[in-house]
Amino acid sequence: MSDPSDPHKGQPVLRAGADLGEAKAAMIMLHGRGADAADIIGLSDVIGRTDIVYVAPEAFGHTWYPYSFLAPVARNEPGRTSALSVIAMLVEKLGEAKLPPEKIAILGFSQGACLTMEFVARNPRRYGGAFALSGGLIGETIARADYPGSLDGTPIFIGCSDVDPHIPVERVRQSAEIARGLGGDVTEKIYPGMGHTIVEDEIVHIRRMLEAMAGAAG
Repeated sequence: MSDPSDPHKGQPVLRAGADLGEAKAAMIMLHGRGADAADIIGLSDVIGRTDIVYVAPEAFGHTWYPYSFLAPVARNEPGRTSALSVIAMLVEKLGEAKLPPEKIAILGFSQGACLTMEFVARNPRRYGGAFALSGGLIGETIARADYPGSLDGTPIFIGCSDVDPHIPVERVRQSAEIARGLGGDVTEKIYPGMGHTIVEDEIVHIRRMLEAMAGAAG
């Protein structure tokens, strides 16, 4: 049974890649609406790094929050806050395994990408990396003043189509600009005609950033 006030608490978390005690770094992977942890953790095979531990939480009912990420924040509660709490819990657990935030990357697709951006912007510090694949900051409107603190040079990759039916390109660009304002080292890629999917160029960028993180972690 799920707690209606904290629906994602206690849901399954899948793990792949390196053993937790031997990993050079970690990646938290967040699936999209209608998908599950197995879907997104399968991307670890495509990324192909065996020295990283991958962890993927699963949303209750396969949905992190009920409405569009562009809806007023209150409409997507308590799902949004519950999801952010799951990410915070995983960061804490990885820290207990001697993998601090600067050795942790967070990757999400679609709803998961929105949560990735929302988490790092609302919990700013140096992370190993953040990868938002087809997503942006959550809310009816967003403004730099709503996000205090510093990302301290965190490498951030934001990729999206210019015609994504769910993610307006303007919100992607706004989110990238806010991340830059927070001190993130942002790579922003808008892919003409791509659709709502993940492409090889995005994987190339992810591998490159993970190489830097795992090297620094060694």
